[in-house]
Amino acid sequence: MSTDPAGRPGTRPPVPRQLGRRRWWHALFPPAELPLPPAPPPPVVPTTVTFRQEAPAPILVPAKGDAFDFRLHTTYDWVAQNMTYDELRFRAERYLGWASGIVRERAVDLARDHEPHRSHDLERALNNRLGGQRWPREGNLPYFGVLLRVSPDERVRERLRPYWEDRIKLECEHELQKIRAAQADDLTRRWCAVLQNLEDDPVTAHAARLTGEQFAEVFRRYVEERREAVPGLVKLLHEAVRGHGDLGMGPSEYTEAWDAALRTYERQHGLSERAN
Repeated sequence: MSTDPAGRPGTRPPVPRQLGRRRWWHALFPPAELPLPPAPPPPVVPTTVTFRQEAPAPILVPAKGDAFDFRLHTTYDWVAQNMTYDELRFRAERYLGWASGIVRERAVDLARDHEPHRSHDLERALNNRLGGQRWPREGNLPYFGVLLRVSPDERVRERLRPYWEDRIKLECEHELQKIRAAQADDLTRRWCAVLQNLEDDPVTAHAARLTGEQFAEVFRRYVEERREAVPGLVKLLHEAVRGHGDLGMGPSEYTEAWDAALRTYERQHGLSERAN
């Protein structure tokens, strides 16, 4: 009877020689560690896409009295997330009518409070009311804001044209008169200084001819008129001084002041001998 080593109880099967060699090899040269699995990608941050859309035609809203219309020229600023620029542009063009309806609905009542020629006032009021708002107000759908420019009815523009033409003409004439007045004032001051300097110079009567006969003639008349006026003033001063003496008041501070002023004026104008 033969015995089977594998069937012996409490015994282990022998280790294959090849497996023992592998374990011996791994002990000397351990195998390389397996690479770690790749990290998951970071969460995608929503990208913001914007598109500015100019409306091809103005929105008409009635002005006060309903006889004329205001023309609303609208610019829409569309904003979206996780969307391409082309897709946002497609949606903006598709929903342009809806956006125009929202703007018109919010502008009608305010437009009827403004007179037909007050387009600038309406433009300021509409931008103050609609600026900073967005539609739709909630959700993650693309939304838009609006910027408005308002122009009056063409019939109103034609009626305003003569008014503005006259106003522009008046303002231009006013500015022209201001320039002329400033130039005349500057010229007068300069000629006054020249004449005063020439009058104090004994050779001015001849030197004035160097600038031209016309100036020489004007300067001669100026000097003569000034000198003709001086004797009258001197006579008046003399009478004032003598008048205090005729009253028997004697020399006083008042009389002495007049006399000093008289003598000073005579010396400045070379009239000492003439007065005597």
